[in-house]
Amino acid sequence: MSAQTNTEPAVLVLEDGRVFRGTGYGALGTALGEAVFATGMTGYQETITDPSYARQLVVQTAPHIGNTGVNRADAESRRIWVAGYIVRDAARRPSNWRSERSLDEELAEQGIVGIQGVDTRAVTRHLRERGAMKAGVFSGDDARRPEDRLLEEVRAQAPMAGSRLAEEVSVDTAYTVEPADRGWAGEPLFTVAAIDLGIKAMTPHRLAERGVRVHVLPATSTIDDVLAVGPDGVFMSNGPGDPATADTQVHLLREVLDRGVPFFGICFGNQILGRALGFGTYKLRYGHRGINQPVMDRATGKVEITSQNHGFAVDAPRGDAETAPEARFGRVEVSHVSLNDDVVEGLRCLDIPAFSVQYHPEAASGPHDSAYLFDRFIDVMARAKSGAASDSKEEK
Repeated sequence: MSAQTNTEPAVLVLEDGRVFRGTGYGALGTALGEAVFATGMTGYQETITDPSYARQLVVQTAPHIGNTGVNRADAESRRIWVAGYIVRDAARRPSNWRSERSLDEELAEQGIVGIQGVDTRAVTRHLRERGAMKAGVFSGDDARRPEDRLLEEVRAQAPMAGSRLAEEVSVDTAYTVEPADRGWAGEPLFTVAAIDLGIKAMTPHRLAERGVRVHVLPATSTIDDVLAVGPDGVFMSNGPGDPATADTQVHLLREVLDRGVPFFGICFGNQILGRALGFGTYKLRYGHRGINQPVMDRATGKVEITSQNHGFAVDAPRGDAETAPEARFGRVEVSHVSLNDDVVEGLRCLDIPAFSVQYHPEAASGPHDSAYLFDRFIDVMARAKSGAASDSKEEK
């Protein structure tokens, strides 16, 4: 059954009792999760295949969804991760030379329950006023059940706060992305151990095309696993869930920092660096999700339009640089801030080779304002390697 002929009833039920009705989209059945909205006008396939959206019901604020269909090349991971999908006007048919099938068919194939014909502007305004909340999408026979029963089911699910999800979306087996496979001519310049907390495919691609061999490791990796690949640097990716539950990764990062190995983190990796330095984290009211989030680099005053997907943030002071709560790591400063709400968008350590940002510099399908951060990571590794080489010569 295609999107344009699907007349099965569907309903979106929010935790506070608000109900929105529409028709089925994708698979029929029940999807439970946290209702959030994403503001990107393009890149819906990259959105739904982003592991950071695990256990979330995504409301697309752009009204027309599915126009260009889906294809294997644009997927950011091995599957769709959104728990459910909420759109206003689903495309009647895809129209793009790269399309391999319709979005509706892909959702159905992967068992993702969605709803179309919803006033997504009204849903978004509601979530902005009330905050992200538990929700459920019910379609087909499930949508015909009494609303009070559906609301009970919505409220009974576990909240996002306190959820440990990175291990659920991470790979089980390590793999390597070679520079030669991404257009790099010559020997690799550096080796990076990338901890997969929900990594997107474009991230190791961006590193590899710059001459970096990337070993993608599971979220449960130990310091021995990391050191075994002989890394010049360590990277921690984006990912879903509450950073307060990431004690395993925080412990790992502290061991990395204690050894002086250069570190770069994005999104969840930024929150883990914050925790490793001794700062706390907290849940945002409705999060930052989309490809049009303005961020300012405090050192230069430059504004970047960034891709973001996070519901938690680091609680760090935005004044001058100061010694981290974990004093052995030295001084740290907030390097970037959100121009929408002043949320911490980046951290930079001044006495150790470590930095992070809360957004996505790999940014598929865009924007690409922040791609220079991969070059910055390479510069940090180069300086560290040069320093190590100098120390080695002095010892001789």
